[in-house]
Amino acid sequence: MKLATHSYYVRPMTLADIPQVMDIERESFPTMWPQTAYRRELQENRLARYLVAVEEGAEAPPPPPEGSLSRLISGVRRAISGEEEPEPTREHLVGFLGIWFMVEEAHVVTIAVRASHRQRGIGELLLIRALELAAERGEATVTLEVRISNEPAQRLYEKYGFQRVGIRPRYYSDNQEDAVIMTTGRLDSQAYRALFQQRLQEYAARYGYERLHPVR
Repeated sequence: MKLATHSYYVRPMTLADIPQVMDIERESFPTMWPQTAYRRELQENRLARYLVAVEEGAEAPPPPPEGSLSRLISGVRRAISGEEEPEPTREHLVGFLGIWFMVEEAHVVTIAVRASHRQRGIGELLLIRALELAAERGEATVTLEVRISNEPAQRLYEKYGFQRVGIRPRYYSDNQEDAVIMTTGRLDSQAYRALFQQRLQEYAARYGYERLHPVR
């Protein structure tokens, strides 16, 4: 039986999305990238692709009030850089993912979902899109790191064919936690394609085929 949920879709991240991406990151991770890092990734890193999940029909949260710390920091950065800030998106972003495309391998560098929208299949949708992009670009495998304590995330990755291949000791700087290295089998193998199609069918049955439209 399909769950009664809101409708979500995935599209490429833009500079106008960065304020909401920072909000989601703040909720999700003990340490954060600065806004300038996302700006550089979007503008300069040709190996990277960043995606956002959007809640259809929902408006973005209101901007911080005048005089707030985030508004002051943004103003100082504009004054120093001389860059014009794009108008923040009015869409409501509920998750994001970053993936780097190497030679024969794609690496998921970050994935996060807004706290209020977890357990709705949004992280899984973003992962599906990352795997599809990697396959479209001819990458052989997809890899990632995940906290050793994050068992729900590990189960999701295992569901999509990721296997544990190693440990990075004290990988996370906030608490020195180890990371589990996980990687898929070959994306172009018959076995992996069959697994992926099966997972797509299961996802569609649970959340609806409308979520599985191509990245906009």
